[in-house]
Amino acid sequence: MVDFLRGRARRRLLAVVLALLATQVGSLVAPAYACGCGAMIPDTARRVGVAREVSVVRWDGRRERIVMRLTVDGDSDRAAWIMPVPHRADVTLGDPALFDELDAATAPVHRTRSHFWPQDGDWPLVSGGGRDAGAPPPGAGRAPGVGVVGRQKLGPFDVARLTATDPDALGGWLADNGFSLPPRLSDALQPYVARRWEYVAIRLAPETTGTPLQGTLDPLSLSFTADEPVYPMRLSRLARTPQSLGLYVLAAHRMEPASAIGGSRPRVTFAGRVTPPRHSPLAELTAGTPFLTAIGQEFPAPSLIDGDHTLQRTAADTPFQQVIYEDRLRTVAGIPAWLLTVVGTLAALTAAVALFVVRRTRRPAQPPTAEPMAPQGR
Repeated sequence: MVDFLRGRARRRLLAVVLALLATQVGSLVAPAYACGCGAMIPDTARRVGVAREVSVVRWDGRRERIVMRLTVDGDSDRAAWIMPVPHRADVTLGDPALFDELDAATAPVHRTRSHFWPQDGDWPLVSGGGRDAGAPPPGAGRAPGVGVVGRQKLGPFDVARLTATDPDALGGWLADNGFSLPPRLSDALQPYVARRWEYVAIRLAPETTGTPLQGTLDPLSLSFTADEPVYPMRLSRLARTPQSLGLYVLAAHRMEPASAIGGSRPRVTFAGRVTPPRHSPLAELTAGTPFLTAIGQEFPAPSLIDGDHTLQRTAADTPFQQVIYEDRLRTVAGIPAWLLTVVGTLAALTAAVALFVVRRTRRPAQPPTAEPMAPQGR
């Protein structure tokens, strides 16, 4: 009987362990379909995620242009990407060199500053660890309620521009093209449907069949009419892990998000007017919009995202650039200045004490003073 109970306990323990393992494996293969600027939907039972997203928003007061470059990772060889836009969009390929120019234009300035007294890492306060000197996104649809207003092939992308009267109709279009619209994504699209936004639907596939989608994709450029600059972020609330936003904004003046939309306070990492070389990708975007603002923001709890980023002009075009300082101990001829000062001070004090002692020992002795003699009587 005891052996039977022990065997039963072992089987229960094994069942619990297997259930936990199944839960963990299921979380690894669960589809990842949310990114900072739209919805990424993998093939059925596959996974694809956006490891990094860099976007540029250009607004000249009448028209907005978004250039984005995604770095993806996963085991799916096909994926669809949905991007809501407020008006009909023109879609073209972007130039990868644009992002290299932006990185160079907004790079922090490195400066050196000296300190007199030793700090951690300086002799004799050498510690075992090092120091950190540097201390932010088809085929014609047959589903009712979906209108295909344009379709084009751009490099590895099959792009369709769509109108949809309801999320279910958009889901039907995706189903016709081999993709399943997650229920949570359908609910998240409802606000865009209510505002009569349109969509850019993009099918991604590597050049070699069966090859997983991995690495940095070619940039895509979307251009549309806009009364005010907006960066779609609402769909990112579906993400199950913390999200990070890195955004370049080109306009006539310095810009900022109107609100945090459920994330941390947006931080500016660069602000200033730029003059790139002529005929460069960045020069095209800066024509009429010479002020560049780089913005970073964190979303620790994506479910709190409650809207899209609307961008507005700041009160002043105050320039800003990050400065990374490299601290160095001040030296004289390779010797720490503090050590020379301490040694010199000690030497001076020693010399002063010695001189005082010498003077004390060489001071001539004073002869005894003779006492006056009393007069003798006669």
